[in-house]
Amino acid sequence: MSIAIVILCIGLLVFLITYLKVNSFIAFLLVSLLSGILLGLPLPDLAKSIQKGLGDTLGSLVTIIVLGAMLGKLVAASGAAQQISSSLIKLFGEKHISWGLMVTGFVIGIPLFYNVGFVLMIPLIFALVQRYKLNPLMAGVPMMASLSVAHGYLPPHPSPAALVAQFGANMGLTLTYGILVSIPAIILAGPIFAKTLVHIHPKAPKSFSTQEIGEDALPSKAASFLTALLPVFLLVCTTAFDIQLGKDSPASPILHLIADPAMVMLIAICFATYTLGIRMGKSMEFIMSVYADAVKDVAMILLIIAGAGTFKEVLLASGVSKEIAGYLGTLPIPPLVLGWLMAAIIRVCIGSATIAGLTAAGMILPLVVAGGVNPNLMVLSIGAGSLMFSHVNDTGFWMFKEYFNLSVKETIRSWSLMETIVSIVGLLGVLLINEII
Repeated sequence: MSIAIVILCIGLLVFLITYLKVNSFIAFLLVSLLSGILLGLPLPDLAKSIQKGLGDTLGSLVTIIVLGAMLGKLVAASGAAQQISSSLIKLFGEKHISWGLMVTGFVIGIPLFYNVGFVLMIPLIFALVQRYKLNPLMAGVPMMASLSVAHGYLPPHPSPAALVAQFGANMGLTLTYGILVSIPAIILAGPIFAKTLVHIHPKAPKSFSTQEIGEDALPSKAASFLTALLPVFLLVCTTAFDIQLGKDSPASPILHLIADPAMVMLIAICFATYTLGIRMGKSMEFIMSVYADAVKDVAMILLIIAGAGTFKEVLLASGVSKEIAGYLGTLPIPPLVLGWLMAAIIRVCIGSATIAGLTAAGMILPLVVAGGVNPNLMVLSIGAGSLMFSHVNDTGFWMFKEYFNLSVKETIRSWSLMETIVSIVGLLGVLLINEII
């Protein structure tokens, strides 16, 4: 009966968000209240659970997500993203421009949130389409595949960062595994898959408001790449040093402090403030205004994550999570596949990758806590599942359709299949790493 109530509540969540267009944060709160009442949680405990879910979820994530948004915004506003993209395209040359765009999307996608990266890169894509007489999809699909993978797999993006916190995973290891899994996913879903779309010839929009910065005003290549990728370097290097030195090393406490994800992002934002701001002659007032705009961009994302945290906490407090874990544990499906499948089903129903990942995490958490599954790989498995088959209920679907002037059928053939390839290859990569380690 408890499992039936949870399924009913998830169905109600889908209905509220998809059909009634209720704000996702409000929908999560309403569903959390209803599920607590139906599961017999005492009302005073229900109120406490909702508060605890909000506090615990945001407490571990606000710093990471907000500082990550600030970094991405400054990378875009300073021209560092433009410098990175032009440098990589020159490096790969005209013949392999789709591969250059794929790498560009991945590098820029690490610090930038998906929607920001999407809108930022669209003018670049169509400028290259016009200059080199390319099929827009041959240029666009590789970059969008990379942006999507970074959004779904890699911290400090909201959903992966939230999953790392919920599962008690190591952010450095998750990022390292995520990069390994990302490589085949973006290659297959990007340049290789794009070759199957040559028969689709979308008409490029007549104009784009390109606000390109002059070459002489751009930050240097070294500053652009180093600043954008500094969180990755810090997380990967501190994780490697920690494994190499061991817990008994005198340097271990300092290393753990630097390796903390919030500290990594703080170091990165301080570094960026100098390299992309003060060093470029920007006033502190301008830099802080960029950061303030970045916070506005992620406010609703934070609330959605907090709402998902309340639902998870109600399931834990009512004891139904253990019951679900006991039932799931009897299924003849490996836990990593199960996590991917749950996220994929919710993604197809709701459309939002972030909500799909967080909702699936609340269901699968007891299995991770019980042991027997690598929490770092579970983050990636659910992240891959949350990207499965984007269609008409996903804003990303419509952004891609409108920007590339496609029909719904052509968008499904290109965008939806690209997301499906990313999701399936991600799962296979996770299973392969699980076998190796």
